[in-house]
Amino acid sequence: MLQRLYVAFESPGRRRALHLTILAILIVTPWISSQYTTVILTNALLYVVLCLGLNIVVGYAGLLDLGYAAFFAVGAYTVGILTQQFGVNFWAAIPFALMAAALAGVIIGGPTLRLRSDYLAIVTLGFGEIVRFTARNLEITGGASGLSHIPEPSLFGWHIDSSIDFYYVFVVLAVLAYLASQRLFDSRLGRAWLYVRHDEDAAEAMGINRVATKLAAYVIGAIFGAIGGIFFSVNLGAISPESFSFQQSVLILLAVVLGGMGKIPGVILGAFIVVLGPELLRDFGTLRLLIFAVLLLLIMLFRPSGIWPEKRS
Repeated sequence: MLQRLYVAFESPGRRRALHLTILAILIVTPWISSQYTTVILTNALLYVVLCLGLNIVVGYAGLLDLGYAAFFAVGAYTVGILTQQFGVNFWAAIPFALMAAALAGVIIGGPTLRLRSDYLAIVTLGFGEIVRFTARNLEITGGASGLSHIPEPSLFGWHIDSSIDFYYVFVVLAVLAYLASQRLFDSRLGRAWLYVRHDEDAAEAMGINRVATKLAAYVIGAIFGAIGGIFFSVNLGAISPESFSFQQSVLILLAVVLGGMGKIPGVILGAFIVVLGPELLRDFGTLRLLIFAVLLLLIMLFRPSGIWPEKRS
């Protein structure tokens, strides 16, 4: 079955038909399923946005990031603080959240430009934990309790408050994230990321600005993460530092690696597996996470390059 999907994505006509089919399924799903299923799918779509953002950093540019939840937190807390404590309109607060995320991307990207492998992983991990502990200890972020009663947004008189409303919001976000990722992959910047990922020294010798290319990956990936955090905060109406723990970063990275780094369809598939897998195994009770971990291990043993690996010439 996966082989047929690979072939379908190689043909533009079949790819377009598959896109329309998936979109139609997403549109009708809330009306033929329970509210619980809608909420779980909303979470899966959130992970799609986050995983596509991390895929830019890890899959395109080849930069290991173990603290990606920090960008997720920056977007959520910026909007939460501005709307809940200062009464700023939600839509007016979004640009500030994106600028804060871009600044965070520069802050984490700058010191890591000369780091690779394990050293890069340690620095990004530390950055993620610094953001979380900072949020836990500041009064403006609500401390360990976080922020609550974050106002729900409205658009042209449409008050976005129900689970179905937010489901469709995340459908739109996931589609936009997919389109943006595809355009970035096909762009000159995307090719520069590819060269840097394979050989930084050779890329620099070809005239590629290694510093600017890496920073662009961090900043754009941070913006994707912030967008997910922005709508995550208003969807729940409350956020706390524990929502952005190291475990979140690991799950997002797991989805990217499991699906296939650098491959957009694979990353999307990985996001759905990471979110839906434990839910489908809920009948096994306390053993469900163990069973899910074993299944993930088997997948990685038989598909070490991911479910949807990058084609090698």
